[in-house]
Amino acid sequence: MLAICIASWSISRWRPETAAGRVFSCRRNLHFTAKRGCDIFPPDKKMHEGMMTQSFIHIESPNYLKLEDLPNPPDWKGVFGNDNRLALEIGCGVGDFMLKTALDQPDTNFVAIDFYNKGCYKTCRRMDRHGVSNVRVLRDEARLFVTDRIPKGSLSAVYINCPDPWPKKRHRKRRLVNREFVEFLMDYMVPGADFFFATDFDDYGMDVANFLPEVSSLENRFAPELYRHEFPGYHLSKYMRKFLAEGKRIYFMHYKVK
Repeated sequence: MLAICIASWSISRWRPETAAGRVFSCRRNLHFTAKRGCDIFPPDKKMHEGMMTQSFIHIESPNYLKLEDLPNPPDWKGVFGNDNRLALEIGCGVGDFMLKTALDQPDTNFVAIDFYNKGCYKTCRRMDRHGVSNVRVLRDEARLFVTDRIPKGSLSAVYINCPDPWPKKRHRKRRLVNREFVEFLMDYMVPGADFFFATDFDDYGMDVANFLPEVSSLENRFAPELYRHEFPGYHLSKYMRKFLAEGKRIYFMHYKVK
């Protein structure tokens, strides 16, 4: 199984927008950051305001893959040296959720993709310290990476934890997780695959909870509830622990591909 975590990115060439979300590709030369690191929209003048250029940290780790060294399409069985299941986490942050999940599932191959170079660095250091061998970390944009590097019908799980909520109403179209994005992911998931989503932001949680039942290829594992605020056995990320300590609620959702 391959799992992917996404949170660091750089961009300079774009693909056309779709009606429900924007699709673009990237080169690794123009860097900028978003607050929580999971959104996939091109920079404009307003988005550049207040954003800081990333400093680059050189990463030397057996768990780190450079995109330029990865065949297109990649041979994931060759990369991991086995034909274990493939899963995806989008937004790995510093890798704490991925570490615990990978240790729990040694027969799953995880790929952690992050928008932030520093997040990739910290995730690799965490995996290296614990001797984890079933995780590979890459730095790329989510939709482009899935399109170019993930074979269709290959993912057994997708995890998205606390993506940027874009709280201002006029910015909510920039949110990563919308119906169009989830339906896009369905082409890359196997029947029976798990889709997990978690957020601390009330409006984001309700929005996703309300549209997921409309995705015909998904089945709600929490039915009749649309979401839960507790999910025993599901590891908490650094952000989740922080939000819970602040008295916020986490909206957990779990669906299966039919």
